Amino acid sequence: MKLKKHLMIIMLWMLMVSILAACSHQANSQSQGTKETIVFADAGWDSIRFHNAVARMILEKGYGYPTNKIMGSEQTSLLGLRRGDINVYTEIWTGNIIDLYNEAIESGEIVELSINYSDNKQGLYVPTYVIKGDPQRGIEPIAPELKSVKDLDKYWKIFKDIEDPKKGRIYGSIPGWTADTSLRKKMESYGLDKNYNYFQAGSAPALAASIAEAIEKKEPWLGYYWEPTWITGKYDMTLLEDEPYTKEKWENNYACEYPSQDLTIAVNKELLKEAPEVVDFLKQYKTSSEITSKALAYMQENEVNADKAAKWFLKENEDLWTKWVPNEIAKKVKKAI
Repeated sequence: MKLKKHLMIIMLWMLMVSILAACSHQANSQSQGTKETIVFADAGWDSIRFHNAVARMILEKGYGYPTNKIMGSEQTSLLGLRRGDINVYTEIWTGNIIDLYNEAIESGEIVELSINYSDNKQGLYVPTYVIKGDPQRGIEPIAPELKSVKDLDKYWKIFKDIEDPKKGRIYGSIPGWTADTSLRKKMESYGLDKNYNYFQAGSAPALAASIAEAIEKKEPWLGYYWEPTWITGKYDMTLLEDEPYTKEKWENNYACEYPSQDLTIAVNKELLKEAPEVVDFLKQYKTSSEITSKALAYMQENEVNADKAAKWFLKENEDLWTKWVPNEIAKKVKKAI
């Protein structure tokens, strides 16, 4: 009986020591100003990784916040933001997930802070030399009257599918992307499926590689692409015209151009209370498709990752990003990079 009592006293003593240690650690952390980790959504494409790297570098070097990222698709990243597993989503292609996005906004689970940029584009592209030629490279125009997606039936032989020469080839969207559904329907509604095969490269790098290879070989290429990307930052590409966007046409088998999208920055609602200075910074964060494409081209041409591109961007664009933060924060970031 005495042994049991003795063991109980020891266990209570150990529990009290643990509680005191935990309280001491918490108090020490608070006294030292330890900050919670800010988690970013990595939805899988280069431009969001670049913007994440810029924002994370400013938060780490300027504000002293540790940061991290969680990878996922557009939909799972938005779900993580709603649940609070993710704090910040720096480049939401709202048009791709508009119903889910509006639902999350209306529920109050996430808060839109800024439009990162809205001059983005997507659709069917060709290298500009297909239409205009390129005298410096000795390329003659091979489809000088090609202007619109509706003109493509006349030119399928130019974009011949090497695996099926009786048809042309249109490079489609990446499997699983929202654009894949709209492109397939668009081909049907425009009758392009009669003379063209819909070919999928399998991944964004593979699709980019197909464009780069065609351009290096001075060959024609036709397919889905978007801006901003390193491809559009490095090469002269032309987006083919389409029917002007209307909601009615879009809902009728996507028979028009892609709608312009606001690429927004949104955060989980809790961040407004937990890190108001981070929220204030992100409210000021605004770039453009051109700025982003140049950064992505820098990454590609110099074979550097998003972190190095972010450092390059911060050095080259002080007049832009220093407006996003207080002077003392800007000084810390400039000193750190």
